[in-house]
Amino acid sequence: MRVILMTGKGGVGKTSVAAATGLRCAELGYKTLVLSTDPAHSLADSFDRELGHVPVAVAENLWGAELDALMELEDNWGAVKRYITQVLQARGLEGVQAEELAILPGMDEIFALVRMKRHYDEGQYDVLIIDSAPTGTALRLLSLPEVSGWYMRRFYKPLQRMSVALRPIVEPIFKPLVGFSLPDQEVMDAPYEFYEQIEALEKVLTDNTQTSVRLVTNPEKMVIKESLRAHAYLSLYNVATDLVVANRILPETVHDPFFARWKETQQQYRQEIHDNFRPLPVKEVPLFAEELCGLAALHRLKETLYGDEDPAQVYYHEQTIRVVPSDGQYSLELYLPGVPKEKIELHKTADELNIRIGNHRRNMVLPQGLAALQPVGAKMEADYLKIRFASATNG
Repeated sequence: MRVILMTGKGGVGKTSVAAATGLRCAELGYKTLVLSTDPAHSLADSFDRELGHVPVAVAENLWGAELDALMELEDNWGAVKRYITQVLQARGLEGVQAEELAILPGMDEIFALVRMKRHYDEGQYDVLIIDSAPTGTALRLLSLPEVSGWYMRRFYKPLQRMSVALRPIVEPIFKPLVGFSLPDQEVMDAPYEFYEQIEALEKVLTDNTQTSVRLVTNPEKMVIKESLRAHAYLSLYNVATDLVVANRILPETVHDPFFARWKETQQQYRQEIHDNFRPLPVKEVPLFAEELCGLAALHRLKETLYGDEDPAQVYYHEQTIRVVPSDGQYSLELYLPGVPKEKIELHKTADELNIRIGNHRRNMVLPQGLAALQPVGAKMEADYLKIRFASATNG
């Protein structure tokens, strides 16, 4: 299955681009699902038809769906939902409030990944296009496999074993005091089942022959900066980007003096997009004269974006991580475009390398050959952070 994730700052037009990409893939004969994982769904508005949690046929070979986190929880992990609802009701919340609050913060991202994994396993579609949440939320989603693994290894499994052992002893005292039971085995197993599915999906997300991110941006200073940061952070999580879409460019046919300054500024930022994202290919899309709602409008966007091309192709094979032997040492090279070295913090503990850039952090489990070595130096070169590893005697 080909997986394409569309992301970008809120309001840049990523939903329209996702829908138009799905339309072109379906036209080429691929069975295509466009799935919105953004809690503020707008995919139905883009297709101009009702969509829900279950895929709905939009056109020949094309289906659309909008993730409903509450329904996903009920359908697949009802025991967890019932337990969380029981806890909230015991604290005084009414039934409807308790059910709504059963979706804990961060669950939307978890369910988005689990839903992606399910579609991947079922193999019903040839192309899965994810209309993801705006950049920050999308990055949290893509970092979940790494972060959840760290917590599961260190905290959850020991806690699970302790809970199972203590439940028969503590339950008779605990329930009368607080009004609800301790979680049973089914409830305790569910988070680890989440993790196992997310961990399996990580192999798909980090395979740049199957999965690509496409960044949708506008020729505006703040939008470009956020897109550049997103590109670096995606690389940090070993998720490849294969295409940048520069959207809403004022066409040459606009001659109104009111837009003269806008056009001049856009020309400067268009060049910045090409320069800063090189060698990634950039597609430019004009600002259309009407809203891009409905299949007729999406067909026009599809023609502008792809013409006769196959959007399911991998436009650029980006290598985000590589290990290079050199003079008896090893160099771990991470592709972090546009990130100055002074903004990167590194720390090695046992077999993990902790990398921090701003408020994004990755605990990378090192290959066995590097885990026994120590980092002896680091430098930025051609957008790669190159970390040298050597044994203590050779360092």
